[in-house]
Amino acid sequence: METGDKSRRRYDASRRRSMAEDRRRGILSSAERLFLQSGYAATTVAAIADDAGVAVETVYKAFGGKPGLVRAIVGSRLLGSADVPAETRSDAAQATAPNAAALFRRFGEFTREIAPELAPIMRLIRDAAASGDHEMRGLLAEVEDERHARMLHNALTVAERGFLRPDVTPAAAADVMWLYTDSRFFDDLVVARGWTPDAFAGFIAGALESALA
Repeated sequence: METGDKSRRRYDASRRRSMAEDRRRGILSSAERLFLQSGYAATTVAAIADDAGVAVETVYKAFGGKPGLVRAIVGSRLLGSADVPAETRSDAAQATAPNAAALFRRFGEFTREIAPELAPIMRLIRDAAASGDHEMRGLLAEVEDERHARMLHNALTVAERGFLRPDVTPAAAADVMWLYTDSRFFDDLVVARGWTPDAFAGFIAGALESALA
C-alpha cells in the first residue's frame, strides 16, 4: 500500500509540474502576442491574464510583472527552434568544426535561426526603452550584456581552436561577434531590404570569417 501511495504521489507531482509548465507557456504566448499587437505600455497584466485564462496573481507569481514576462520571452526565443537549445548546439559546433570557415557557416546558420524569433521582441524592448521606460532600459542593457558575455565565451573557444587570426584578440573577436549577431541586421537586411534567410546567413558567416579568420 505504501509503495502505491508513493507512486501516486510521484505521479501527482509530475502532473502538477506538467500543468504548471503548460500554464506558464500559455501566459508567455498571450503576453508576447499582446505586447507585439498593442505595444509594451498599452498592454496590462490584467489583459494578459484574461487572455491566458488565469488570475492576475498567477502572472505576478510566475513572472513578477511585465518586465519579467518580457525577460522570459527573450529567454525562450534564445533557445532556438530545435529540440536541443541553440547554445548547446553552438558549443558542439565549436568543438567539432574542422576549420574556421565551417564554424562561421554554423554561426551564420544559428543567427538565421534565432534572429527571426528574437527580432520582434527586441524591437519591443528598444521601443519601450526609447520611450523612457526605465525598466526596459535596464532590461535592454542586461540582455545586451548577456549576449556579449556569450560572444566572449564563443570567441575564447574559437581562439583555443586556433581559428582566429594572430592579430585578433578574443576580446576583439567577441565585439565583432556581438555586432554581427545583433537582431537589427536581420531587421535591416531581411525585413527592410527583402533578403532571403539563406542570403542573410551567408552574409553573417562571410562577415565573421573575413573579420576574424
